[in-house]
Amino acid sequence: MNKELLLSCAEKIPPLVQLMLRWLDKTKCIDFLAPLAIRLYLVPIFWMAGSKKFMNFTSTADWFGNEDWGLGLPVPYLMVFLVAATEILGALFLFFGFGVRFISIPLIIVMIGAAVTVHLENGWLAIAEGSGIFASDRTAAAIERLNAAKEILQNYGNYDWLTEKGGFVILNNGIEFAVTYIIMLLALFFYGGGKFVSVDYWLNKKYHQE
Repeated sequence: MNKELLLSCAEKIPPLVQLMLRWLDKTKCIDFLAPLAIRLYLVPIFWMAGSKKFMNFTSTADWFGNEDWGLGLPVPYLMVFLVAATEILGALFLFFGFGVRFISIPLIIVMIGAAVTVHLENGWLAIAEGSGIFASDRTAAAIERLNAAKEILQNYGNYDWLTEKGGFVILNNGIEFAVTYIIMLLALFFYGGGKFVSVDYWLNKKYHQE
């Protein structure tokens, strides 16, 4: 009965739509490109974040632990080591496509921790905007100050030279980027590192067949 129903529904689909669906199905042979792109996008992000923490270990630990101008976290030196090690190992695991679903879990935890402790109080936007659905009093005030700074630079500085490589913005440091990385890691957690260009694929192919 279900088969007859499916055939009946398929017959109602216009031929052009059926052709497009068949063409789209053929692209599944390169579906490994999506997880590969996500992995390679995240690799330098986590590598640089972890490396920076190790290179500035003491100052980072001070920021983690200080309650007045930092995060006020317990055992800050241990926390910095664990977070930095997770980011470094995560970058390596993602690069080689090894243990992708496994390593996605601690990386998600790190990003949730960063979103909650560092970025959440600043709202959604990573870059301040004066209007829009995610704009707030904070970002609107930031744009007011940005415009004032631009006016000063236009009047008293070489504004064309200052902006020839890009325009000025104010970093709002909201949760936007952190949430984006969490979503990307969730995709890797559920779907893995992809076919052909991940160690996981070849290990699974070898041992699953055996």
